[in-house]
Amino acid sequence: MTPRRSSLAVSEAERQRVAEVDRLAASGRAGVPLLVEMLADPSWAVRRSVVASLAALGDAAVEALCATLRARRDSEARIAATVDTLVASLGDVDDAVLALTGDPNPAIVADAAQILGRRTSARAIPRLGELTSHPDDNVAVASIEALGRVGGRSAVDALVGAVTSGNFFRIFPAIDVLGRSGDPRAIGPLAALLDDPRYLFEAARALGRSGSRSAVAPLMRLFLRPGDAVARVAAVALAELRERYRESYGTAEPIDEALRSEAPALGAARRLSQCLAGADPGEQAMICAVIGAAGGEDALVDLMRLLDAAPAVASAAAEAIAQLCRSADARVLAALREGDSARRLLLLPLIRGPLAADEVEACLADPDPEVRAAACDALARIVDPRSARALFRLLDDPNPRVGHAALAAIQTLGGADVEALALAAARDGTPAARRAALRILAYFAPPPALPIFVEGLRDPDLRVRERAIHGLASFSEPAAVDALLAVAVDPSERVRSAAMRALGQSQRAPRVIEALLGGLRDEDAWVRYYACQSLGKLGWEAAAGEIAERLRDDSGQVRVAAIEALSGIRGPLALLALDEAARSSDTDMRRSALIGLGIAGREESLPTLLAALSSADVATRLVAVSAISGFSSPEVLPALVQAAGDVDESVRAAAASFIAARPGVEATASLVALVSGSRAPGPLLAALSAPVPGRVEGLLAALATADDELSPLLTAALARMRLPAASAALLEALRLPHAPARKAAASTLAAVATREAFAAVELAARTDPDPEVRRVSASVLSQWG
Repeated sequence: MTPRRSSLAVSEAERQRVAEVDRLAASGRAGVPLLVEMLADPSWAVRRSVVASLAALGDAAVEALCATLRARRDSEARIAATVDTLVASLGDVDDAVLALTGDPNPAIVADAAQILGRRTSARAIPRLGELTSHPDDNVAVASIEALGRVGGRSAVDALVGAVTSGNFFRIFPAIDVLGRSGDPRAIGPLAALLDDPRYLFEAARALGRSGSRSAVAPLMRLFLRPGDAVARVAAVALAELRERYRESYGTAEPIDEALRSEAPALGAARRLSQCLAGADPGEQAMICAVIGAAGGEDALVDLMRLLDAAPAVASAAAEAIAQLCRSADARVLAALREGDSARRLLLLPLIRGPLAADEVEACLADPDPEVRAAACDALARIVDPRSARALFRLLDDPNPRVGHAALAAIQTLGGADVEALALAAARDGTPAARRAALRILAYFAPPPALPIFVEGLRDPDLRVRERAIHGLASFSEPAAVDALLAVAVDPSERVRSAAMRALGQSQRAPRVIEALLGGLRDEDAWVRYYACQSLGKLGWEAAAGEIAERLRDDSGQVRVAAIEALSGIRGPLALLALDEAARSSDTDMRRSALIGLGIAGREESLPTLLAALSSADVATRLVAVSAISGFSSPEVLPALVQAAGDVDESVRAAAASFIAARPGVEATASLVALVSGSRAPGPLLAALSAPVPGRVEGLLAALATADDELSPLLTAALARMRLPAASAALLEALRLPHAPARKAAASTLAAVATREAFAAVELAARTDPDPEVRRVSASVLSQWG
């Protein structure tokens, strides 16, 4: 029996036609007519190849494609392929496609709107706004959906017209786009749709996506309606509203304040609690967040019950409880005292106040090690010296996580009691307790503890001896150095390694250097490794030659340590050795050397680092991006901007993060340009809020020309900084000659909600020369009553 060929397989005839596509594409403009004819090929695989080839030809194919879209409408396959090609084209498509929107054939206009939307053409926004009122529903809907892709903020009036048109087919898609526009003028029309059962749920979701404080009141009024389904959709919308507001302005407190103001009169807390039962886990988590924000301790019992629910819901309930009551609230403490391990694990992170110390200390005996560790963390926050003795008992806990948490908590306490307990544990405790006690004593380094560290060098437990060696580096007394030098020649490789590591944290005395140079020639690779590291930390330039010899060491870790050491040493010899290593055929060596050159920060090595940005190896490019980020030379910023367009996502993300951290107006302008050109600008928007020098000035300069889509992102970044200079820049933006900047500044200043901000927005609502700015200003002021 002949096996049936998979539908995904390509026949020989199809392969021949694909080869013909490649031949035509290679001929350039001359091949366009025949390629266009092949857009209707019955094979999807062939059409896909034709689309890719015509798109790559760019401007050479645009005119023919538009003519095909206008005149050759006998094949749905051809139309779809032509649309896909124009969307993907590398040419200047927008003007030619905008011309198609004037065609008398509505189908052509709808296709043009789809193309412009999928290309996220900002130039098309005004025309797309006009098309939302086109007599043909298909054109209007395509235009509304296109605005949803491009950004509908500058077409708000057109979207409002669609929402209030009474036409179901236009209203429904416009609801979502209007909500995501973030424009305060959207709230009234969307709120009006809550009274129509056909649009209630979608309008509520859109209000949640708006991120506007004025959406709180209409959503809260939904709790007066019968039916848990309505209450649930209102709660979910309010939860999303809080998150959108927080993302934009760095806080959800204005939304929470509005929730607390509206909730009592509407009985919202009780309604929220009632609809928890029928909600799915995702909805329950969001409802919990709204309950916590809205207040009302009547809901506390329901939230406590949810602590036993699915992990995501239980976590949300715990956070809501933290908002509803003080961490030392009697009910929380009772739940902590009487609850099982799972409940304690949820509640312990909420604990802050000293009144809870006894209940938390009782959790140190819980059978679950995660609970014991969380209790240690809580006691570290409480900082009650009386807890020291109980914490010391956990230093030899069988679970390492618990022992580390207890150690960290003890270090936050400090004081004479801790020192006394640590001295006693170092002398008489179990091996685990002795190791932890030595670590504590090394952290505080009290002079009476030095003999214990010297004595610890003879401890029968090897790990205790290692901890004693590391701890000796914390003491400046000559006796500590003498003890370290004595164990630097110990028969045990592990002891010698520990000594080399500790000597790098001591003093740059000649006898220390001599011991470390001896370590470079040790027979054990790890001893050589730590000797290299320590000489680098001490920055001993005279050792550069001997360290460079370790670049040819048989052990890879030693070669890497030598590079790390050379990066911390000044002088031409160290730099030359690093530069040579950066050209090594050994990939690991090359990357390590690039990192070393970056750490050294010598301008002479910049050409080598810049050249590495062109490496075919992604990891090498990533290392090079990191290495050049610390240089201030003028060629670095353009190189980072170029790397931000790398084909690899990790390289792009790293480059963007380093641009974000660079001071200066020019770096901010580069970051703004990246935001404008990105389809997923989330991380970049967060980076815009980093309060580095020049960021405020750069954002203000960008606002002078930013459009309606970009301006709100820039003003929100200023608001998230919470700096006096950023607040002043927002006020200045409200006086810029550019209307989109003034509209965005008015919305953001109202969200900031200071007296000075309100006064500025109120003045703009009365006197701004632009009627849209006046309408936006009046609208955002109405959020606050």
